[in-house]
Amino acid sequence: MISYRLGVDDLADMRFACSPLLEAATSLWALQEPSAHVLHLPWIRRTQALIADWPDRELLLALVAPEVGWLPDFLTPRPDSPLPDVADELSRVRATPPSRAVSDIIGAYDGRPLPSRLASLCEQPRRLRDQLSDLLAAYWEVAVEPHWRRMQSVLEADMVYRARLLARDGAAAVLTGLDPSAVWSDGVLRLRVSSYVLDYDVAVEGRGFWLVPTLFAKHAISPVGANEPPTVAYPARGIGTLWETTVEAGPEALGELIGRARAGLLAALDQPASTLELARRRGVSPSAISQQLATLTANGLVSKARAGRVVLYARTELGDQLVGRRL
Repeated sequence: MISYRLGVDDLADMRFACSPLLEAATSLWALQEPSAHVLHLPWIRRTQALIADWPDRELLLALVAPEVGWLPDFLTPRPDSPLPDVADELSRVRATPPSRAVSDIIGAYDGRPLPSRLASLCEQPRRLRDQLSDLLAAYWEVAVEPHWRRMQSVLEADMVYRARLLARDGAAAVLTGLDPSAVWSDGVLRLRVSSYVLDYDVAVEGRGFWLVPTLFAKHAISPVGANEPPTVAYPARGIGTLWETTVEAGPEALGELIGRARAGLLAALDQPASTLELARRRGVSPSAISQQLATLTANGLVSKARAGRVVLYARTELGDQLVGRRL
């Protein structure tokens, strides 16, 4: 059980972030166990083919400890801004004290024997840190960066949803809705961790509290460390839309009212999305989507909100009612 005790000031300072390096590291879970990540099978097949001949492939996959599935904490630095840049995150990984890199590797394996190559690198801490940093950077470029825009759209849509929930219903609604494994009561957030033995109880006490949506976690996770801001990563909403490429036809009756293209776009906004993400999913140009969104927004069917550098669009209550009438 992981327990975080949050005071009133901690709840008021609760923040959201998404992390490109966290997605790169946790995506290794999907490569290790495809059957548990079936929504990501299109990405898994492409990525497995891309790294099949990598000389460091086995070392990369060894970063996921067997049985418990832990990852070394230093590879996923805590966020320090809502939308960190991957280059900044990699710089922080490369600045990790070599001794900590070794201890994080050993800790991830939780007493289990290390694979021979990983064990050999642990005898050279600086080389271990530098080689794993370079390996993660190369993996990011091949496996995640080509898809990052669409991944980021899903993550930012989740952040906007949770921020609205926080403003409307308060912190308790957000914390209890993170995941079935999360329980909030009497000022304590408890995360049940059934796959390994861990008893960690800590007061946040003004150190900051980050909530991070992620695409590859099957349940809420939390790296632990007494000297770092408490962070909870949880499964993002809308993962099922991440790899879809089909184009929906607009509902017939609604299409007669507002036009087939705008009707199809309105129906596609079950989750907040950016112009570029909608253009990809609809198979049209971003400028065409922008024109349709402008019309829908002007008529009160769609609202927009900014998440960092991206504007996300969502159906209004009136838009929901129109789409709901044809279901």
